[in-house]
Amino acid sequence: MASDIQLLPRLHAKSVRENGNQYYVNIKGDRLPSVTTILNATKPQADRDRLFNWRQRVGTNEANRISGTASRRGTQTHKQIQRYLQGLDTPCPEASRPYWQSIEPVLQNIDAVRLIESPVFHYEMSYAGIVDCVASYQGIPCICEWKTADKPKGSVERLYEYPLQLSAYLGAVNQYYQDYGIKLNHALLVVAIPELPAEVFLFEQLAMEDYWQQWLGRVAEYWKRRTR
Repeated sequence: MASDIQLLPRLHAKSVRENGNQYYVNIKGDRLPSVTTILNATKPQADRDRLFNWRQRVGTNEANRISGTASRRGTQTHKQIQRYLQGLDTPCPEASRPYWQSIEPVLQNIDAVRLIESPVFHYEMSYAGIVDCVASYQGIPCICEWKTADKPKGSVERLYEYPLQLSAYLGAVNQYYQDYGIKLNHALLVVAIPELPAEVFLFEQLAMEDYWQQWLGRVAEYWKRRTR
């Protein structure tokens, strides 16, 4: 998908894992925890119980298999979306084709792509992550996040911590690229589902401001725990 809009410079960083946690290190050597690491470390007890009960119900081996399969399909689908947005005509791998067929119609409404699959750092709040895409959806500039699922989420409530993840990326992009005139207020979450149209969740400015405050609370809790 070609566009003559100005691309944002892509950050260079490497991902490192330590004690099960993920960090991103920039070219200066600054190391910041990932968004998912902060969310996992500060996960509410109800969410921890839900995950524990699911693993107990299906068994450890099956839970690991399901998680591994979901991770691989997510990675494959992300790569296919990236190739499409870069205007590359490459065949979709068989395993991710059902998810690609679900999400492709939504991608036809994506244009003005400025950044794809790039590390982002929020130095003031001390966190980092990988943003899927900065583009416009139906003319609205936003952060875009792509997910895969076996069945529809159905409601925002069933997205669990995805909106907080979006708010973290939104804040980091706005902070890091402010000198490029970037000031995003919206976020798009698209969930690809086999044999069904992808679910589209477009979050308005007021919702993102609320999620941002929740995210700041989680960041503060994370660093408070680290200093105990």
